[in-house]
Parts: sequence; C-alpha cells; structure tokens
Amino acid sequence: MTPRLDVIGLIVSDMAASLTFYRRLGLDVPAGSEDQPHVEAALPGGLRIAWDTEETIRSFDPSWTRPPGDGRVGLAFLCGSPAEVDSLYAELTGAGYRGHLKPWDAFWGQRYAVVLDPDGCGVSLFAPADPAA
Repeated sequence: MTPRLDVIGLIVSDMAASLTFYRRLGLDVPAGSEDQPHVEAALPGGLRIAWDTEETIRSFDPSWTRPPGDGRVGLAFLCGSPAEVDSLYAELTGAGYRGHLKPWDAFWGQRYAVVLDPDGCGVSLFAPADPAA
C-alpha cells in the first residue's frame, strides 16, 4: 500500500479553546469533547483532523516540549467569496482571536487573511478575488 495523508494533527495547550475556534470555522467537532485528551473530526474528502493535549503527547513521548514560537502549522480555509473572507475575519477577531494579516487583495488573485488559533498557528482564510474563477 502506498502511504496516504489521513490525519492532520494539532497539539494544543487548551483543548476547549482550540475546539471552540475550529467550530467557528465550520468544523464538525463532536459535542462534549472539550475535556477529552484526544479529539477527531472528519473532513471533506476523507481526511481527519485530530487534536491532542500537550499532556497526551507527553504520556507517550516524555521528552516532548512545546516548540518555541508560533506558526509551526498553517491551515487554510476556502471561503465562498471575498466578502466571506472579510466577514469571517471580523467575526473571529471580534470574538477575541488574534488577527495576523487583515484581509487584502493578494497579488496571486485571492482575497486573503490570516487569524491565529489559540496556540498561535496561522489559519488562512481565502477566496478567489473573482468568485467565477
């Protein structure tokens, strides 16, 4: 069998805060999982996303330490229109999440913005500048 990407894993310092953030982005995270050490959700196309607490990782890798700095993983969410990029960015930053790059018209033809998740990972929001494209 040829290996295939199956799971995107995130190591989180606060499970409830991380799940709240990703629910706001439309991920179908199981209800009542905020206190769990490991949580998974199905993504379109058959991939899964998983969250593990730092304690869970240390349970099988005692030498693991939190990497210094932010931005170790970047996720990107396709929005339906440039206006949705602006709206979602405003919603997330209005809810207290840190904006990293305010919405702008990128030279590569997208409306683009970046918000940081509770652990400082960049989450890009983008849409074709011309929705018909």
